[in-house]
Amino acid sequence: METIIISIVLVLVIALAVGSVIKIYNKLVKLRNRYKNSYAQIDVQLKRRYDLIPNLVEIAKKFMEHERGTLEGVTKARNTAYIASTKAANNPGDPDAMRELIQAESVFRGRMGGFFERAENYPALQANTNMMHLKEELTSTENKIAFARQAFNDAVTLYNTSREQFPSVVFANTFNFGAAMLFEIEEEQREGVRVSFD
Repeated sequence: METIIISIVLVLVIALAVGSVIKIYNKLVKLRNRYKNSYAQIDVQLKRRYDLIPNLVEIAKKFMEHERGTLEGVTKARNTAYIASTKAANNPGDPDAMRELIQAESVFRGRMGGFFERAENYPALQANTNMMHLKEELTSTENKIAFARQAFNDAVTLYNTSREQFPSVVFANTFNFGAAMLFEIEEEQREGVRVSFD
């Protein structure tokens, strides 16, 4: 009889341990999927912004004939950022892909800032209806990117905190739940792309 009780207790302890591991695993999967979904929202807005840039450049070409280097720089930075964004979208948990995106976004935002500074020297461009519409679209998209980035960073922080807590930390690496990287913009870039023609 004593052996049966010991066996039942042992089975219950093993079942409880297995249940705990399953619960930890499922929680990490849920949190990882949450930050991946949050990144998907960023990706939608980044692609929307990248799609606006060729239109912006085409309109600006008509007015900024002597700014060919600026326009080519914007286009090249946009293309590089688009490629980096695609890599990050394939695996938002990959720190290398996220670092590449952050760097490409920093260059892109710098080029856009330079473009808008030069555009101030062209009053006809500032008054162009299509340009004003694109400016509004870009401003709206930048705001959406900022909100989506905050949601992503919140989801990543929750995931990283959960995977670093005991007992999750014991199983996180075993089950291939690596740390995810925040999508942070360098301090001087936090103001956003300046799109005002005032």
